[in-house]
Amino acid sequence: MSIAVAVLKKGEGRALKSGGPWVYDNEISSIMGNFENGDIVIVRDFDGYPLGRGFINTNSKIRIRMMTRNENQEIDREFLKMRVRDAWEYRKKTVDISSCRVIFGEADFLPGMVIDKFSDVLVVQSLALGIDKLKMIIIEELKSAMAEDGITIRGVYERSDAKVRLQEGMERVKGFIGEPFDTKVQIVENGVKYIVDIEDGQKTGFFLDQKYNRLAIQRLCKDAKVLDCFTHTGSFALNAGIAGAKSVTGVDASQLAVDQATENAELNGLEKRVKFICEDVFELLPKLEAEGEKYDIVILDPPAFTKSKNSIKNAVKGYREINLRGMKLVKDGGYLATCSCSHFMSYELFTQTIGQAARNVHKRLRQVEYRTQAADHPILWSADESYYLKFYIFQVIDEK
Repeated sequence: MSIAVAVLKKGEGRALKSGGPWVYDNEISSIMGNFENGDIVIVRDFDGYPLGRGFINTNSKIRIRMMTRNENQEIDREFLKMRVRDAWEYRKKTVDISSCRVIFGEADFLPGMVIDKFSDVLVVQSLALGIDKLKMIIIEELKSAMAEDGITIRGVYERSDAKVRLQEGMERVKGFIGEPFDTKVQIVENGVKYIVDIEDGQKTGFFLDQKYNRLAIQRLCKDAKVLDCFTHTGSFALNAGIAGAKSVTGVDASQLAVDQATENAELNGLEKRVKFICEDVFELLPKLEAEGEKYDIVILDPPAFTKSKNSIKNAVKGYREINLRGMKLVKDGGYLATCSCSHFMSYELFTQTIGQAARNVHKRLRQVEYRTQAADHPILWSADESYYLKFYIFQVIDEK
């Protein structure tokens, strides 16, 4: 069967040619041949120069997601096996694989596909039509690769319920792939035990990308009084507790998250030192300041305040406000851990925003370290969207 060919307009495809993974709808001059949405097509420059193969979807502004830069490469089972095994071998070398992200979309050259491993369970998120058609082969090949290392996967759960699927002309779906199993899964990370709710938890159930950032705060926490804001299921708070913090308060606006965090504290025998409250962080921080509260360590791990370029100004205000409030609650010489998980909040803008907050409250910041996401969420150079997590630890010093 002949394969359709998409030809770029003259002068377009600059991001693609510098290594980017996508072709946008306004970059294409013509498509020759027949295709259905989700099919593989060949991509060529305006002058016929071969740029590779990817899958097409006319419902999406991202018209083609590239699978290979080799125009002659068949996207068959052997090809997918190679991609999956490369991803797995990379994780074995770079991270603790007891629980990790095994497939990270474009950064693993499997665009639109996310697979997280929680102990002996896989959670799959398929966000693009073309990769959705290949999903079952990818899962089978991944289970096969893990089996060769003595890892038996007892269940697979799909969390393809993200809104972005609607932009691909796809329905949002969630449920078991194969036999049902208990969707509350216990994992251990950095010596901390968690119950992960893969059915109803956010995204795939647990944020693995902060694994080593959570570990980084442990050495600061011995005998400390800690405030963990936007705690979700308690991960930073529990790392502080297990490292010997004197007292930890975790705050989240979701009662479900607070209940799960409390359960996790009990699981680790930390319920006497690590407490969780259901409050709006933006309302709570000024209250704590008015009450004269001070902490050895304040941790700010908010959700993404912006998911588009259009709302970046409001996001900057939000990040400035919580960092300003957080700094005011840190004792002189104490520590602030702060982060942004929004791709649109660039490193430069995030850094600038924290600097403004510090100047506004007359605090001096001494940088302890700057970190990004864990290596199982690799940053692929030239694929800017793969670099999203920015994480700072500062010592906060009063001007004197």
